[in-house]
Amino acid sequence: MLDDLLRALCAEIGLHDVQACVDARMLTVEGFECSFELPEDAPQTMYLLFNFGIATAGRTLRLFKAMLEANITTYAQDQAQLGVDSDTGVTLLIVRIDSADAGDAAWLSDILAHYAEHGRYWRDNIFRADDEMFESIASGDYTWIRA
Repeated sequence: MLDDLLRALCAEIGLHDVQACVDARMLTVEGFECSFELPEDAPQTMYLLFNFGIATAGRTLRLFKAMLEANITTYAQDQAQLGVDSDTGVTLLIVRIDSADAGDAAWLSDILAHYAEHGRYWRDNIFRADDEMFESIASGDYTWIRA
């Protein structure tokens, strides 16, 4: 199922190295690595894992607060969660898709573009923010994240 969807996705977006994408179950979407996972214990579920990068040192606690706020106010609505890989420190957006909700390659392409937009926002406004801007963002008034 996933291999066929990835092949169709590659055709949809014009990616020529289809077999590499299928073998790795990964592709780069607007500069963000995105991997596709099918857990053995829930084969009717697919997970998209977007790698948003590593947060700047010294900002971890505030970043966690911002991520928690985003998880509660924004991502809970679309079966997604922000988290940090404890082994690598990489910030991940994990999107859960039930096979009943999954669409075709065009639908998946739109989903990838949608979450890449979220990744750009986090990268450009939070991860790369200078100290003064970050202090304002992380002040506790998280109106900046509401959709």
